[in-house]
Amino acid sequence: MKSAIHRRSFLSTMLASASLVAMPRASAAPRRRLKIGYTCITWGTFPQKSGDTTLEAALKDISALGFWGFETFPEVLSDWDSRNALTPLIARYGVPLKSGYCGTNLTDPSKRKESIAKVAAMGKVIRKFGGTFGVLAPNGVKRESYDFKAYRDGIITGLNEHAMALNDIGLEAGLHQHTGTCIETRDEVYAVMDAVDKSHMKFAPDVGQLQKGGADAAKVVKDFLPLVRHMHLKDYSGGRYFAGYCPLGLGVVDIEGILNMLESSDNSLDVMVEMDPSFDAPMSPTETAEVSKRYLQSLGYAFRT
Repeated sequence: MKSAIHRRSFLSTMLASASLVAMPRASAAPRRRLKIGYTCITWGTFPQKSGDTTLEAALKDISALGFWGFETFPEVLSDWDSRNALTPLIARYGVPLKSGYCGTNLTDPSKRKESIAKVAAMGKVIRKFGGTFGVLAPNGVKRESYDFKAYRDGIITGLNEHAMALNDIGLEAGLHQHTGTCIETRDEVYAVMDAVDKSHMKFAPDVGQLQKGGADAAKVVKDFLPLVRHMHLKDYSGGRYFAGYCPLGLGVVDIEGILNMLESSDNSLDVMVEMDPSFDAPMSPTETAEVSKRYLQSLGYAFRT
């Protein structure tokens, strides 16, 4: 009973805050060019689930709310395709695939060839269904004993080679730094992005993960803005639910400032809203997406009708 009361209280607070966030601004919102999409993990869509059904729930909501595209794991796409169900699913909801999230191994040179081959296979699936970008996700490490300097050169080489493999099949590729992985902190991001082959490797930051990892997300985006080709747009509050993340506009990430930077650039890129799933969550995936949409509308963003 106490948990239910806590969830109701949390939801009431979040929705009240969201209504304030979405109030019309005194001056007209600027014209926006970016068409913002959504990732599917909010609905619990992960590659470990054979015979996954959450992808349909995600696309149904993403479509109904008018987001412009979606991203998921290539393994999920392959699973649906193996059942001849992916093409009709995408057609049913009319939301195009934009990108796929590709896990890598960057710290074990003996597994690099295997990792590149796996990512290339993932890239072919992404390309087959109309996606244009491969999000390169570093592998997890034991952060308490991890020595970045010992792995730095291998990580850079690995990223370059993974990116080239995706470029060879017609996809752009970019680093998606992540907490708990071999590239988490501000200094690790700068060390890698300053050294990679920028003709192949771009930047695909998760701004919520940057903030959670101790960085000023807006400053990192500003410093690498010419390389940003993809983004997970995520807010961070450090709260109990959703791994500390929250709907857009309710946390400490300078979401508006980041979007203004992207709008002022001439980069061709995709932006994907993301919220981590949460056990015993106080808000449904649909509700969190609705709050984020209202915030984006308050900034002048348009959605499909």
